Amino acid sequence: MDLTLDLAAVERLDTAGAWLLYRTLKECRAAGGGAAYAGLTPAYAAMLETVAANDQPCEVEPPRSSALVALLEHIGGGVMDVAEEAKQQIAFLGLVLATFMGTLRHPGRLRLVPLVHHMEKVGLNALPIVGLISFLIGVVLAFQGATQLQRFGAEIFVVNLIAVSVLREIAILLTAIVVAGRSGSAFTAEIGSMVVNEEVDAMRTLGLDPIEVLVLPRVLALVITLPLLAFFADMMGLFGGMLMCWGALDISPALYLERLQGAISPWSFWVGIIKAPVFAFLIAMVGCLEGLRVTRSAESVGQQTTRSVVTGIFLVIVVDALFSIFFAAVGV
Repeated sequence: MDLTLDLAAVERLDTAGAWLLYRTLKECRAAGGGAAYAGLTPAYAAMLETVAANDQPCEVEPPRSSALVALLEHIGGGVMDVAEEAKQQIAFLGLVLATFMGTLRHPGRLRLVPLVHHMEKVGLNALPIVGLISFLIGVVLAFQGATQLQRFGAEIFVVNLIAVSVLREIAILLTAIVVAGRSGSAFTAEIGSMVVNEEVDAMRTLGLDPIEVLVLPRVLALVITLPLLAFFADMMGLFGGMLMCWGALDISPALYLERLQGAISPWSFWVGIIKAPVFAFLIAMVGCLEGLRVTRSAESVGQQTTRSVVTGIFLVIVVDALFSIFFAAVGV
């Protein structure tokens, strides 16, 4: 069916009316019929041409999925992100180990001055905070353990509780968490700032390997110093527990040390020390990797530093749980 719209008698026409006329003709043509205007004035013709020129299809929003589908999509995306993160961590681990093996073949390439500098920063300078936290944890364990064991008249066994808890788990775990928040974040911020200032690109231009220059000294420094920090934390935790037992339970230092010798075995001490290098390697590796991931913006430095601390602490806790299962399985 053909359609002709006669506009000769139209006295006023606005854009809404022009759009209505244009849409009517458009629908008629889409149905297969002919459609045209008649009696158009130049002003109406210009208005209809403007309406036709601005006929753009509206963006149709995709249908919203159900809450269950959205939840599954979110979980799936999170799993994929974790898998990608694990892939990159393993790749960086291989790169660091390959660089370390190359340094063993050519010991002269190891930079001793940065190594000693970082050992001082992550080890010696961390002694006050690590010692204070371990001392207070020893006091808290003694006080809480005594409060519970006094109900059964077994407060003397609070020494056993302190010894096993501090030496096997508490001291090394808290030390690793403090180091992850203190030194791991510092590694990320330092390397990230160098990335922002294009110093890392300058190293590559000069033929220097950033892994060898920046990463390896930090990793080795933390691997060397964290077992020493763990030993210091053990001693401070036991000392704090001894003072609390002496003041609250009238357990003399001599009796405390005697009970301590009977409560622990050599493995009680070595279990915590064995964990230390592994935790140190994980913390340093994560801190350096997140630093190298920084883009050239100050905001990225903050984001990657936060991510470094969270990832480092998470890995420390996960690996500590795996160590606990392993030592329980082998009877240690």
